[in-house]
Amino acid sequence: MSGEPTDEELEELRQRKMEQLKEQQGAEGAQQEAAEAQRQQAEAQKQAMLRQALTDGARKRLNTVKMSKPDFGEQVEQQIVALAQSGRLQGQIDEEKMRQLLQEMKPESKSFDIKRR
Repeated sequence: MSGEPTDEELEELRQRKMEQLKEQQGAEGAQQEAAEAQRQQAEAQKQAMLRQALTDGARKRLNTVKMSKPDFGEQVEQQIVALAQSGRLQGQIDEEKMRQLLQEMKPESKSFDIKRR
C-alpha cells in the first residue's frame, strides 16, 4: 500500500469537508438572523416610543429632516428616545418644541472664507 490516498478516500474527505462547511454556514446564518430580528425589534420599540413622544406635526418635521440628513435625523431620534426613557419628557413634543430641539442639536455651520488674490 502506497502513501497516496485512493480516489474513494479523497472523495470521502471532500464530502466530510463539504458537510463541515455547510454546518458552519448554517450556524453563521442563524446568528445573522437572530441579530437582524433583534435589530428589527429595537427599531420597532424606538418607533413606538417616538409615536408616543411626538405629535403628528413634530413627526412630519422629523421625517423631513431624516429625508435630507439621515444621520442627523437618527441622532435626533436617539436624543428623543433617551429623553423619553429617562422621564425628562413632559407631555408630547409638538412642532415648536421639535424646531427648538433641531436648532439646539444642529451642528454649528463651519464657514469657509476663501480669499482670492
